[in-house]
Amino acid sequence: MIPDYLNNEFEKIISREYFSKKIHPVRKKAYRDLNEQGLPNKKWEDWRHTDLSIINYDKFRISEAQDAPPPKIDIAEYGLKSFHTIVFYNGHFQKDLSSIPNGIKLLSNLEYMEFKNWKVNQPKMSSFDLLNTAFMDSGMCLIIKKETNVKIPLRILFICSGNEEIMVSPRIHIDLEKSSSLNLVEQHVGKCNKYLYNGSIIINIEEKAKLEHIRIQNNSKSTINMGNLHIEQRTKSNYFFVQYAVGSQLGRINLFANLIGKGANCSLNGLSLSDNKQHLDAHVITNHKASHCESSQNFKFILKDRSTGVFNGRSIVQHGAVKTDSSQSNKNLLLSDNALMNSNPQLEIYTDDVKCSHGSSTGSLESDALFYIQSRGLDQKAATSLLVLGFASKIIEIIKNNEIKDYVTYHFDQWINQNN
Repeated sequence: MIPDYLNNEFEKIISREYFSKKIHPVRKKAYRDLNEQGLPNKKWEDWRHTDLSIINYDKFRISEAQDAPPPKIDIAEYGLKSFHTIVFYNGHFQKDLSSIPNGIKLLSNLEYMEFKNWKVNQPKMSSFDLLNTAFMDSGMCLIIKKETNVKIPLRILFICSGNEEIMVSPRIHIDLEKSSSLNLVEQHVGKCNKYLYNGSIIINIEEKAKLEHIRIQNNSKSTINMGNLHIEQRTKSNYFFVQYAVGSQLGRINLFANLIGKGANCSLNGLSLSDNKQHLDAHVITNHKASHCESSQNFKFILKDRSTGVFNGRSIVQHGAVKTDSSQSNKNLLLSDNALMNSNPQLEIYTDDVKCSHGSSTGSLESDALFYIQSRGLDQKAATSLLVLGFASKIIEIIKNNEIKDYVTYHFDQWINQNN
């Protein structure tokens, strides 16, 4: 079952004259499927720890022309100044604020579908992917051409602004052709009230191509951030992902990596920081379909006050995916007696001759370690900050780009100082 207000919003988006009617059948099918499937609730196994009632009670409207940016906007305040940047403001692409590096071909979703003769691989559609498909803006596709090494990182900057209950549904395809490489930053920022971001990013990594993807979720703590991320990897491709999540009232990443080529490598990592009554959720699946592939999931949560966290990780090894090497690790630090963490790492193995492991731990700071550091002259606040930084540093340090690492470290230090 879906909220009634979505029916009115769907009629509005279908009637927009600047959207091509060629894409309407795709929208309508997605909306029919969404009506049949409904939005998740706590009776669904993968959603039993995440309460979505806010989406039913608050009436979100689609982003309109009036939600455009002001005449003068300076994206420099969001850091990462040396990067090429593609800007989305309240869900709408801002061409005048964006710069595209050489070696990347930019298409709208309609152009991309026509370029592919409408034979676009659609990921397994979750409820929020269906919601995205039904309400997507024109969206875009980035094609990194064969054997192209994009040297300067590319940032996709999502800015939310305003006090109204807005729903945005960006949809982005990223295709890396054979032996190409890209460093990508997906950054969510802005000050807004009751804002629902429901974005789908669909990534195809061809043979020997490499993608480093950093996702920074640092938007307002009164927003909902629902990130749907689908990756398909071919032979000897590499995908490296780090999420730094600190924003949103309710934030969830739905990440599905499909390893279909022999020798593919997939490294998925995350650091989530929550306080007050925040709820941050990471739902991560690696699906091994080919032999000699490697994958890792390494996610850490630091929780304070009455905040809650969820890690639901699964590694699936299909029949014939021999010589798979897959590991999962979820470690969580509670800085309050009222914070709550739900952890569920899982393995599904359907073949022999594989190496798979998983583990999870949740606890508070060790009193002996705090005492030892304080005995060296630090007060309790400084000692606590040092131990928390030590816990988080193994995720922060794997970020390879120094400018991104410095950005994350700066904001991490701010969070520690505000919450200690």
